Amino acid sequence: MAYVLLAYLLGSLVGGLLFFPEVRAKDLPGGSGVFRRKGPWAALWVVLWDLGKGALALLLVPSEWRVWAAAAVVAGHIPWRREKAFLKKITLVMGNKQQLIWDLPALDTFRLNAAIYDIPEGEFRKRVSELSEMLSLTNKLHQPVRKLSLGERMKAELLAALLHRPEVLFLDEPTLGLDVNAQVAVREFIREYNRRYGATVLLTSHYMADIAALAERVLVIHQGRLLYDGPLAGLLERFAPYREVGLTLAYPLPREAFLAFGEVRDLEGLKARLLVPRERLTERVAEILKSLPVEDLEVREPPLEEVIARVYKIAPSGLSETPALEEA
Repeated sequence: MAYVLLAYLLGSLVGGLLFFPEVRAKDLPGGSGVFRRKGPWAALWVVLWDLGKGALALLLVPSEWRVWAAAAVVAGHIPWRREKAFLKKITLVMGNKQQLIWDLPALDTFRLNAAIYDIPEGEFRKRVSELSEMLSLTNKLHQPVRKLSLGERMKAELLAALLHRPEVLFLDEPTLGLDVNAQVAVREFIREYNRRYGATVLLTSHYMADIAALAERVLVIHQGRLLYDGPLAGLLERFAPYREVGLTLAYPLPREAFLAFGEVRDLEGLKARLLVPRERLTERVAEILKSLPVEDLEVREPPLEEVIARVYKIAPSGLSETPALEEA
């Protein structure tokens, strides 16, 4: 089981516990909760989750946050004690950091990691072969790292970090800076690794595509407070009780012509985008087709970026509030 305890700001998930008492998920109803610490650090919020073995969860945090303090109880260990048994159970991959040696082939770094983690030669060869095949990296292992593309380097970083078969993966922006094809490849690998080996994956990202593609469970944090913890579908249902209606018109109309049907989000030339309450969608679409010169109409979920923006927008006014649409 992986217990993750974050304080005030999401920092290094394997950082040191400086002055917090130890808290475990079993002490909380449902295994998760939010606590406020009194005293000189009155602004401190502590959030605890039980991710569970084999979970694939994703954290959403505002991009302006910085490291303050963080701690975790992971796989039955206190991280700051840095016990060898614990270090062999976890791994950390950061999109903007690398452990590969620039002028040497990636395979040399893999051999170094195998020595560090006491992986026998036969098992080392087996794992490299298996992971390189999953990552489509077999033909790149003998090339100097500096000659690899950014996507290939990230794949090699993942391989190096997973050689010791960790139980818990901390992935910080693993698709950062990658092109579309490389992002897809990394996401597919993470999903398959999670399925094949039952590893717990905690991934932090600001890319909404990472959320849609990977997250079985989404945790949204704002100012140290847990705003949402659950499936992606539940996030959309709670914070986006509306659908997006895209229109292509026969001729341009003023903004006022759309106000009776929903909130006007975009209007440019012959294109319009409206937000319509889910419970009134059928009624409003029928009215639109009857009243406006529509040539094409599309109903879709609102962009995930907008949903998350709304979550943070309403956060100061209360965690239980659901954002309302501008009604006509």
